[in-house]
Amino acid sequence: MTGLAALGCGLAALGAGIGIGSIGGKAMEGIARQPEASGEIRGAMIIAAALVEGAALIAIIVSFLCK
Repeated sequence: MTGLAALGCGLAALGAGIGIGSIGGKAMEGIARQPEASGEIRGAMIIAAALVEGAALIAIIVSFLCK
């Protein structure tokens, strides 16, 4: 694996980690403000985290294919 492919994989993983951490933090703030909406917030958080994870996986695959 070339250096650029490794850099791409690392950046994709780093971006996904930051994004999912931000999603989780904001969801916890929302649940703390409105506990009665915790089910809806949790569902939206899981969907958003899955989308971020999917985008990161695609970025990792593209970086492998471009080596």
